[in-house]
Amino acid sequence: MAYVVSIGNQKGGVGKTTTAEALAEGLVGLGKAVLLVDLDAQGNISLAAEAFRGLTAYEVLTRQCAPSEAVQKREGRSDILPARSDMARLDVELVSTGKEYRLREQMAPLLPLYDFIVIDTPPALGVLTVNALTASHCVVMPAQADIYSLQGIGQLADTLGAIRAYTNPGLALAGILLTRHNARSILSRDMTDAARATAEQMGTFLYDTVIREAVALKEAQAYRQPIYQYAPKSNAALDYAAFTKEFLERGVRHA
Repeated sequence: MAYVVSIGNQKGGVGKTTTAEALAEGLVGLGKAVLLVDLDAQGNISLAAEAFRGLTAYEVLTRQCAPSEAVQKREGRSDILPARSDMARLDVELVSTGKEYRLREQMAPLLPLYDFIVIDTPPALGVLTVNALTASHCVVMPAQADIYSLQGIGQLADTLGAIRAYTNPGLALAGILLTRHNARSILSRDMTDAARATAEQMGTFLYDTVIREAVALKEAQAYRQPIYQYAPKSNAALDYAAFTKEFLERGVRHA
């Protein structure tokens, strides 16, 4: 059965979508069968994959189609359940009792087909984020080494407490990943220490791997290629490959 991991932070611009895609493709590179689920109404992953045509997660969550009908197969890459901008309407449209469990219920037939399901969550608390966390075994938090990202971590930590209390008591926090990192910056070093202390207070850990700032990530997205394919020797590709292995060794085990 698939191990389900959400990538989340309630602050935008911290590399959440990039991390979700890189983790999914990194796991594929290690021989795993992976489904990448796009729950962000911006649909950046789906746009980069040119997978925004046809049925999407919107139709799945509104029960207009079976999940297998919306999943798009990709040879040599993770499969994808795409999103479009109409996902934003679900905060208003999903109002029935049990709305928090809709994604978990709809994804159940897919669990035997994959080793991992990676979910890209919206950068805000709403019905989609709650659905993602309710359906997940764990959540990884990407963050930059700045005070605003640490605040986003704290906000998501409060959300995790509510999720554990009401919809998913087994949800684990599988580490904080620093992204867009500049090791030469004194501020970054100070904020790294603060992030490590925050992780310890939350009962989790800071990944040893950090994702260095790299133009190659934006270029890979522009050319709609995985970073491992576009620039396999770049700092970003090396860092995300190292993170993927560390996630398997520490994140899954911690959860």
